[in-house]
Amino acid sequence: MVIELKEIMGIRKKLGLTQSQLAKRAGVSQSLVAKIEAGRLDPTYSNAMKLFSALEDLGRRNEVKAEEVMSQKIISVTPDSNLSDAISKMRKHGISQLPIVQDHKAIGTITESDILDALLNKKSNIVEDVMESPPPVVASDSSVSVISHLFKHFQMVLVSKKGRLIGVVTKSDLLAALYK
Repeated sequence: MVIELKEIMGIRKKLGLTQSQLAKRAGVSQSLVAKIEAGRLDPTYSNAMKLFSALEDLGRRNEVKAEEVMSQKIISVTPDSNLSDAISKMRKHGISQLPIVQDHKAIGTITESDILDALLNKKSNIVEDVMESPPPVVASDSSVSVISHLFKHFQMVLVSKKGRLIGVVTKSDLLAALYK
């Protein structure tokens, strides 16, 4: 994130910090922060970088994380499942895609479109034969900005912690969390 000197006060206030709190986190004096914010002082490069670094670090800590927006229940099928099992789960839970999970690892995904194509073209009735690539997996402390970027290319994102899948985030989950 690129921050300009004139933005320091606005970012500080947005983060709910006083000048003293920002100064303490950046390792500079409160009077220095006050003079910079008032436009009465052009700080040294090193002091400016201390302030920018402190603001950036605090901004990252305040970001919403994957584990805060994910659905903890991962509805999935195994690769050896029948398409009818996948259809039943999708209908029961009102969803249009499922991750394919084996040994706690995502190995693929299947969507309503994949199933329709398989049924109409009389392809196999086994999930493994019609599944697509797995969805991306992010760490539980990944920011929603990372997930949002992934949604430009994927319909769902799985969440893991210590190598185990612990949740799933869809666009609907993200919208619900951000606009409640």
